[in-house]
Amino acid sequence: MQRTIFNTPIVTPILRQIARLLLKLHGWRVVCDQKALKLKKYVLLGAPHTSNWDGYYFILTALKLKLTPQWMGKDKLFKFPLGATMRWFGGIAVDRSKANNLVQATVDHFNESKSLIVAVPPEGTRGRKERWKTGFYYIARGAQVPVVCGFINFPRKEVGLGPVLEMGENLAAELARFRDFYADKIGKFPERYTPPA
Repeated sequence: MQRTIFNTPIVTPILRQIARLLLKLHGWRVVCDQKALKLKKYVLLGAPHTSNWDGYYFILTALKLKLTPQWMGKDKLFKFPLGATMRWFGGIAVDRSKANNLVQATVDHFNESKSLIVAVPPEGTRGRKERWKTGFYYIARGAQVPVVCGFINFPRKEVGLGPVLEMGENLAAELARFRDFYADKIGKFPERYTPPA
């Protein structure tokens, strides 16, 4: 298993205490569906994704909740000198310029793992687009794992894990469920938010 900020002996317990303190000092509240904490494998959505601050609060929350997520990021983030640091923060480099089969590779990784949380920002970027990318849906379906609705809500200063959703066969119906859940979740820059569909 790759050592990350979320599972490094001695260091991680100290970071968990610091994360609790920082969340308290910032005035943020962590909200969590307890069912999600019992799962060993799932796709964790991170939305709305409108600011680099989202990652900061996500990391603090993951530390506080004792999660060990990995996340996908553009490969440019993993070049020297930041590559090792990005991987220590749980990053998996993705070359978005190639039509490689990231979905199948992630499904295979789930099938080979006893425990795996893959965090995905379904918007794909911090800028506004037409709709969410749907790779997370196909990963969850292919690996037969649920999707957990990770969220951030800046006006309420809340961050956490929402409902656990099993993905059905109808993509449009699933996107409608996400649209309903995220309807009242507001990012730091609401004008940059990309709705599910």
